[in-house]
Amino acid sequence: MKRLMLLVAVIVTLATPAIAQTWQIDTAHSAAHFAVGHNLIAVVRGTFDNVTGTVEFDGKDITRAKINATVDVTTINTRVQQRNDHLKTADFFNVAKFSTMTFVSTSITPAGAGKFKLNGNLTIMGVTKPVSLDMNAPRGPFIDEKGVHHFGAMAVGKIKRTDFGMNWANKVTVAGVTGIDITDEVDITLDVEVLRRP
Repeated sequence: MKRLMLLVAVIVTLATPAIAQTWQIDTAHSAAHFAVGHNLIAVVRGTFDNVTGTVEFDGKDITRAKINATVDVTTINTRVQQRNDHLKTADFFNVAKFSTMTFVSTSITPAGAGKFKLNGNLTIMGVTKPVSLDMNAPRGPFIDEKGVHHFGAMAVGKIKRTDFGMNWANKVTVAGVTGIDITDEVDITLDVEVLRRP
């Protein structure tokens, strides 16, 4: 009888899905990066240094995770203050009216060994568009000396800035080729570390 009860307990335990817990995005170890083509000859890179939000995650099945992240657009950093200031104007991010952008996941699906598709809604300047990012399997958990649990992950993808109403551009001609000085397509990279305190 005891063996039967033990067997039932094991089956119930295995059949019960792990309960999702709320993890906080660790701003000190997270950032959103971007890269755009410049004058048909080079690439300019920048970072948003303040990423906050939560991840609902059971620590095991990443496909069940739910991500809600907010990026402080005022923290944009391209290493050139004049360029930073221009990007904050109505020509680009219009931070006076839209100081943050958000990403809310809608699904996470397997995409090969250790790879996933992170799908969600990205909102920039009040415009929301679906995006799909390539994400690696989360790394962790790392448990620090205070018993805090940490996971880390990276996701990459591409968006078009004009999809969000960011239309500023100038024509340039280089070696007989005419184009715009800032590409429409933008490469984005999200480096995120999340933590959960005991």
